[in-house]
Amino acid sequence: MPRIAVVGSVNLDLVARVPRLPAPGETLAAGDLRRVPGGKGANQALAARRLGADVTLVAAVGDDAAGDEALALLQHDGVRLDGLRREHGHPTGHALITVDDSGETTIVVAAGANATLDVSPDDVRGADAVLTVLEIPDSAVAAAVQHATGLVVLNAAPARALPSELLRRIDLVVVNTAEYAAIEGLDAARAVAVTAGAKGAVLRRDGREVASAQPPPVDVVDGTAAGDAFTAALTVALLDGASDADALRGACAAGALAVTKAGAQPSLPTAAELAAVL
Repeated sequence: MPRIAVVGSVNLDLVARVPRLPAPGETLAAGDLRRVPGGKGANQALAARRLGADVTLVAAVGDDAAGDEALALLQHDGVRLDGLRREHGHPTGHALITVDDSGETTIVVAAGANATLDVSPDDVRGADAVLTVLEIPDSAVAAAVQHATGLVVLNAAPARALPSELLRRIDLVVVNTAEYAAIEGLDAARAVAVTAGAKGAVLRRDGREVASAQPPPVDVVDGTAAGDAFTAALTVALLDGASDADALRGACAAGALAVTKAGAQPSLPTAAELAAVL
């Protein structure tokens, strides 16, 4: 069972279903509004746990009821919360999400306590992999990378500029096509996985494409957390010794499974569900 330390964000998602995404300045009536645990760090921690890894989440939430809601599925599925900070005076992070009838989304994140996260060497030392995201401060990302003793994985979302010296210390960066275009110098990392939704994904090592894969056809319900499922599945598979091609194929399948259900964390597949598709 690989040991993964996820350094990232925890949010409570407020998800509104709409027939189509609104135009600028337009008001639409939502079919319903749901409160769902989310946050890219929490999503990837839960996804890796459901795929069989021993996962510790290093994150910050507020000392509020929203924090309890946001942590519920992590606790239920056995993600270790030893590295969780409860920040008095800061609200738990929230994401405002609209999902249309085709599964397309818009997402606005209010960081809340996520913006206070700091990382110590003990948070990540000894893990087989450290997985981090960009919904937390740059200082926390840099500390997670610096103190890691195993595989270092960065899901570079939401996209922002990254120092080349940081990228050179990272074993795997995961981005979608828009993020890959927006962030300069990503190929300085040892490997980069670039996702393109239903078109699949490619894996690049040292600037050269070494594998590609396509997801199985599915009925799209909600695209939220597809990238998180992909990132976690790719990390777990590489730690388990899978080839680049097999790891990428499994990651694409995990992302596809995640879009077949509503909500971020409720949609994340288990190892049995992924094995059945593969």
